[in-house]
Amino acid sequence: MSLLKELSAYRFSRYFKLGFVLWDLLLLNGAIILSFLIRYQSLERMHLKEVRTISLLSNLLWVFLLLYKDAYRIIRIERIESILIRMIKHITILLSLITVFVTVLKFSEISRLRILYFYLIFFILLFMSRVLFMKFLKYIRAEGYNFKNVIIVGANDAGENMRKILSKDLTYGYRILGFFDDKVDPFAPIGAPVLGGFDAIEDYISTNNIDEMFIALHIDRIKTIHQLTALCERNMVRIKFIPDFQLYTKSRKVEITFYENTPVLMLRKEPLEGSLNRLLKKTVDLCFSLGVIVLIFPWLFPILIILIKLDSPGPIFFRQKRSGRDNKEFWCLKFRTMRVNSAADKKQATVGDKRVTKLGAFLRKTNMDELPQFFNVFWGTMSVIGPRPHMLIHTEQYSELINNYLVRHYAKPGISGWAQVNGFRGETKELIEMKDRVDYDIWYIENWSLLLDMKIIYLTVFNVFKGEEKAY
Repeated sequence: MSLLKELSAYRFSRYFKLGFVLWDLLLLNGAIILSFLIRYQSLERMHLKEVRTISLLSNLLWVFLLLYKDAYRIIRIERIESILIRMIKHITILLSLITVFVTVLKFSEISRLRILYFYLIFFILLFMSRVLFMKFLKYIRAEGYNFKNVIIVGANDAGENMRKILSKDLTYGYRILGFFDDKVDPFAPIGAPVLGGFDAIEDYISTNNIDEMFIALHIDRIKTIHQLTALCERNMVRIKFIPDFQLYTKSRKVEITFYENTPVLMLRKEPLEGSLNRLLKKTVDLCFSLGVIVLIFPWLFPILIILIKLDSPGPIFFRQKRSGRDNKEFWCLKFRTMRVNSAADKKQATVGDKRVTKLGAFLRKTNMDELPQFFNVFWGTMSVIGPRPHMLIHTEQYSELINNYLVRHYAKPGISGWAQVNGFRGETKELIEMKDRVDYDIWYIENWSLLLDMKIIYLTVFNVFKGEEKAY
């Protein structure tokens, strides 16, 4: 353990960037060698000009991807999941660029299968190295090393929230020594000792090894903030400010962007406002919907059409105007599951609803009544995953009762959604049920990722086989 103690005295973070890049290049070239051994059982073809060109290009592109916008970083409070997601994005970009390069230049000596082996091996090696690195950090910090000593100025809700974040995971490597404040907020439950007032900070810093100070003071204490800034600069303590966003919003998902040198606070982060993410989701929607239309509809639709006609008189499809993205109306398609009735545009289906036919109950239970909505996805009025579209009358009613209801319309409506796979589907008997559904929809909008969409698709299929209580 003495070795860890000695190593912890050095600031290796200044060399981390270089070490990270060199380690990844070692893994990348190791993956190239292994891919040749698996594909050809020898390394003879590695000396071909085209192969050497692609290998060199792979090295250069990976270094560029790592250095671009500090993509090599591993922030202390960043969880392993976000690191792995970033890694997958980089590998996908590298694969796309190399594929385009090989295709455009018509490199006939390059084996597509060997490239596939390379990316699979490289992904596994990167994944294992990232996970082991985080496990190692957690281990040495569990032994009491590589910690940063932190004090928080401001014994209030903002300061306590930061304390909880920094203390949440041992891997983060923060030791919260306590709070400083002249007046403790009596309504804020503080989870660390209050070490004194503002006038005690200087003596505490001079007699203790403090690495960082977090300031959670209201802007009306600007004079004190300036004094603390000067104090930290004199004592080589890194200072970090926690802006009082609560003046504007209670949301914890705010995002800051800069218009030139002016910071602008936005109420929430919306990943789907990014052009690349929109293009990615649109591509998945088109491919997914086209695949279902081409592979499933030709044989399944004729069967369902005949069964619907035999089950009850009326049209095959049920068309209804619903609220879409930006609250624009669109025609939503479903297989008809009810007998023709005048309340279809006003009343939700309820338990034991006599309007639902025998076949309709089966279609609703298995979600097969939603299949025609893949045409909506193909036309662009819906997405495979997103907040479920509501009837116009419900949008009108609930937008008056729930303040943030219309936020769910920032995204395209989906065939399935995060709220639905978490049990919030079907009839909403109480207002709180709709509020919960809206909260889940907004969470999806703020946390969208392609992996999240894949997870929702999996859970949707899983729930169909498991059975859902509210599928009626």
